[in-house]
Amino acid sequence: MNQNLNILIVDDDRRMTRTLADILSLSGHNVMEAESGLDALEKIRTTEFDCVLSDIKMPEMDGVELHRRLHEFQPGLPVVLMTAYAADELIRQGLEEGVAGIFDKPLDINYLLGFFTSLAKNRTIVIVDDDEVFCKTLDDILHHRGFKVSMITNPQLDVSSITTDAQVILLDMKLNGISGLDVLTEIRKNNPTLPVLMVTGHRQEMSSSIEAALQINAHACLYKPLEIPKLLEMLSQLQTKRLRGFIKEN
Repeated sequence: MNQNLNILIVDDDRRMTRTLADILSLSGHNVMEAESGLDALEKIRTTEFDCVLSDIKMPEMDGVELHRRLHEFQPGLPVVLMTAYAADELIRQGLEEGVAGIFDKPLDINYLLGFFTSLAKNRTIVIVDDDEVFCKTLDDILHHRGFKVSMITNPQLDVSSITTDAQVILLDMKLNGISGLDVLTEIRKNNPTLPVLMVTGHRQEMSSSIEAALQINAHACLYKPLEIPKLLEMLSQLQTKRLRGFIKEN
């Protein structure tokens, strides 16, 4: 999998953005710089980013407000804030509102690079559905939001091929010749905590299977036609949880 990310660095200290851009570029990432929140909003209108690394205290627009505004354009976009202040109300607000993490200045560069490596590995969604049109439509939507998508339209494949690179699985409950619940049961034998979102267009018919899936730790069940904002919000929450787990462990 390609480990390179498109990263936007936002800081009114031009020396900071230049230094970080040089370091991240040497590590293979594609980097763009912005000197303010307004500048960042202009850039996101024309460029798709995998992550935004922003200072928390800037003139005109702080990092928390920038996080709110960025999500109007790209829901689910991971935003990481940098701060030189150990305790601050903005830090609390940012964490409550879903920023992926807070990095203290001066930055630990090795730690920062490790974070971006973790992020690159946590952008893969596997769609298991025998409806090729549905898969292609959802692929286009998620790809536009910066996710990497793998589509499996043949549910007879070995379960290990489904879970190898997946960070999240979208699994239809009524596949051609096989039950999505049976596939989930197989997944759970070796992957008890891998997030699996069940999907169905047959709410009443599949009610008992939905309940059974939730009992074996399906993360949620979504109904066709999908409410895309709801899906993106779930994916954002799952990703933020994983990235914060990386920060806590390191």
